[in-house]
Amino acid sequence: MVSPLAILLVLASAATRAAAFEYYTFDGPGFPSCHNVSRVYNATSVDDVASLVKSLTASNNNTAVRVRAAGKGHMWYDTQCSDSQTVLVRTEDLHAISDLDLPAGAESGSVWVEAGVTFFQLAEYLHERGASVGYTLTNWNISFGGSVAMGAHRSSIREDSMVAAGVLAMDIVDGAGEVRRVVRDESDDEWLAASTSLGLLGIIVRIQLKVYPDTKVYAKQETLDEKDVLDGDVYGLIAPYATANLWWWPYKRKFHQRYYDTVPANSTPQEGFQNTFSVTELEAVTARTMLDSGKYLPTSNMLAEEIFFGLWSKPNFREKKTNEAIDEWPVYGWNYDVLIGGLYPDQKPEWEYGLAGYTLELAFPVTMANQMLKRVRQLFDDELKKGIVMTSTYRSGINIKFGKAYYDLLGQVTYNTSDGADWSKGAIMFDFPSYRPTIGDHKRFNEPFYHKLANTLIDEFPCRPHWTKNTREVFARSVKNLDPDHLRRFNAVRKRFDPNGIYRSIVGEILGFY
Repeated sequence: MVSPLAILLVLASAATRAAAFEYYTFDGPGFPSCHNVSRVYNATSVDDVASLVKSLTASNNNTAVRVRAAGKGHMWYDTQCSDSQTVLVRTEDLHAISDLDLPAGAESGSVWVEAGVTFFQLAEYLHERGASVGYTLTNWNISFGGSVAMGAHRSSIREDSMVAAGVLAMDIVDGAGEVRRVVRDESDDEWLAASTSLGLLGIIVRIQLKVYPDTKVYAKQETLDEKDVLDGDVYGLIAPYATANLWWWPYKRKFHQRYYDTVPANSTPQEGFQNTFSVTELEAVTARTMLDSGKYLPTSNMLAEEIFFGLWSKPNFREKKTNEAIDEWPVYGWNYDVLIGGLYPDQKPEWEYGLAGYTLELAFPVTMANQMLKRVRQLFDDELKKGIVMTSTYRSGINIKFGKAYYDLLGQVTYNTSDGADWSKGAIMFDFPSYRPTIGDHKRFNEPFYHKLANTLIDEFPCRPHWTKNTREVFARSVKNLDPDHLRRFNAVRKRFDPNGIYRSIVGEILGFY
């Protein structure tokens, strides 16, 4: 049955086709993820989503209509939609959590969440009931539906780190408005496509997740000389721990290594809570002023890296019970609070103060880690030979993450692919955020360097793009590194779920699916 709200949406959409608008992500105006949106619809139930899609396809005779899901906004560029007029379905109000099943003494269990549930919401719910999702988690402000669709991941080689690796089943509203349940089956291409679907099969509306008894963990951090990483055992720095990553400070030629693992729950009363992305207004204004001047003065960027390095050397944690700063490593606390955390109660996320960034993230076989990192170092040094000093302009440096091998068709860490590279030991992700100046033409200091870096890495290594942190140009250049058979198999599934291409996106077009 078609809902009255869905009928009203279709009528309003038809009446306002000439009044299309840009849709912005969390960074706000100037950062469109879609250019040609006719309506944003706030879905309030799974039936609501299904009814809406049926209404839109019926009213358009299955042609010309475009629909895309919109989650919490882990999207940096204009690749969320196609350039055709599109209806966005926001899933934020799909936030039910149900059917938690974790018997006392069991090693694992399950829970159902609707697509708009964020990691922070589920973490609170599970912690109150003595459970967690383990290590298949990511940033606090991202929804589960979006995370599964875009192949989100934490940094780990020892443990499953892809969010989709913790999914047991999911419900997807297909191109006809029907709800299809896809159950984990690694021999089935429908599962392998749904596991990193890019939203091209339909709108993920419900997910069954694997859960575990809640644990306490520790976080510890070391400072390393650059040569000890570039010439060292990168795999050995990461693999022993439940989760670990590196942050690179290229101007200082240093790395931070942060690693985490479990401790007995009764071993410490400390309850650390990590700050991810939150700053005070004074910090934000100071950083923005300094980094804006860095558009023209490299010395400002050098100073910024020095300051950020010093700040990041200290624990970015507070005691959850008292909100007091924790000043010494290691830090202890409950699983989610230490691994992810969120916003401090007296601060706001950096993007609300106009601190926005450009991003580039590419995944490489971890067996090529040293070769890739040395090539990046060489590109930095080539600029230095010209008298140009390049730095990191992000508060935690260049993020070097890792992913345990996980088989699906479009994921960053899949394996047995036609490039002949050994992905079986996992992947290293080079995640290079850089400050977007608020002044002038918004280009960075020595802007051409960033494009040369991306092109060099894509052309010289068998790398794969992160699906929301790259430009259209990076995606187009990266297609040659993707397995043609994986693309073919994915598209065959896509055609069964969405034969008329209503969930079409720029990324799907670049991959040749239409």
